[in-house]
Amino acid sequence: MISSTPRLVLTFGLSALVLGGSVVGCTGGSGRIAAASDRNDRIVARTAERHADGAARALAKRDPVSAIERAEAAVALAPRNADYRLVLGQAYQQAGRFASARDTFAEVLELTPGNGKAALSLALAEIATGDWSAAQATLARNAAIIPVGDLGLATALAGNPAAAIATLNAAAREPGADAKLRQNLALSYALAGQWAMARVAAAADMSPADVDARLEQWAAFAQPRAASDQVASLLGVTVGADGGRPVALALNAPVPVMPTQEAPVRTAAVETPAPASPFTRVVFAPPQEVAQPLPTMLRAAVAPVRQAVALKVPAAVAGDWYVQIGAYSNVAVAKSGWTEATRRFAALTGQRPTGTMVAAAQGSLYRVSVGGFSRAEADRLCGRYRAEGGACFVRREAGDRIAQWLRAPVQVAAR
Repeated sequence: MISSTPRLVLTFGLSALVLGGSVVGCTGGSGRIAAASDRNDRIVARTAERHADGAARALAKRDPVSAIERAEAAVALAPRNADYRLVLGQAYQQAGRFASARDTFAEVLELTPGNGKAALSLALAEIATGDWSAAQATLARNAAIIPVGDLGLATALAGNPAAAIATLNAAAREPGADAKLRQNLALSYALAGQWAMARVAAAADMSPADVDARLEQWAAFAQPRAASDQVASLLGVTVGADGGRPVALALNAPVPVMPTQEAPVRTAAVETPAPASPFTRVVFAPPQEVAQPLPTMLRAAVAPVRQAVALKVPAAVAGDWYVQIGAYSNVAVAKSGWTEATRRFAALTGQRPTGTMVAAAQGSLYRVSVGGFSRAEADRLCGRYRAEGGACFVRREAGDRIAQWLRAPVQVAAR
């Protein structure tokens, strides 16, 4: 599995200072100014280095609060030092502040595009905040610089277990493939709902008893309650409240303009508004619906539960455009996903779900949509749903019929 990010070995250099847009001379008064400026630069650089080193030590002790405090101080003193920003991103990550970590790792990549560690961490933070399409794009752009074992599992977590299996299967056949890679392949099979293959892959490095225990863990892992659960579990961190980073720490933060000294001008008194908070509000994404059946050995002997669902049916509209909101391994899981979606997203209020079974690389999937719209109506609904934090896309009708659980009761628990 993807392990916690190890402590970095940092190398630091001194930053250069240019005054007034030109190189300062070394004679007379200008030389004294330049010497004083150089001394100031060295003091700032040493102070930033001490803060960064302290942050790295706090990370090693798993003290994210101290790590964040020290790393923010280092970045404030040396905003364009990618190493300091990477430590700051790791500190936010260890604190379970995935939105702040995401923004920070993106800036590290902007400063050092070839940084594979930052690329993988960015993708994980995007997954944890529910932006799976962005995570897939990040992984695709940086596939050449991310270790294949981590790339494969991250791809599965980003919602594409079929591609993860293809990547990891090929790598597992190569000389030097290790147990970590094979276990990531096994977990990717589990996330795809292919439990028999997950057992086979896991058994390559584990005893049968250990395999049973591992599959039981993965069964719970495959059904997270929130988008951040899986990443937090892999990294061994607890999700924390995230009010965003201080605005001044942004890589391209606006530089405050100092007022010039001018003669005072008498004006009428004007009420001055309170200054804006230096922190931005972060809105968390909705939980990811990971839909796969449990392995036979884990199915509890529970009597089937039958539930009737009564939903409002909207006025009929003419059109063959649909908004797809999810694809699930079976009808029972799809019903659960729909119920959760209608609870969380006002855009679906009053909508009637439709569904259709389709073949996919990882097996049959039950697609859930709402539709019968014109293209413009479908675009508007999908836009509202996305604005509320959901994931959807617009397509034409493709065999969509009223959802199966509206035609007959659905057996939720397996025998």
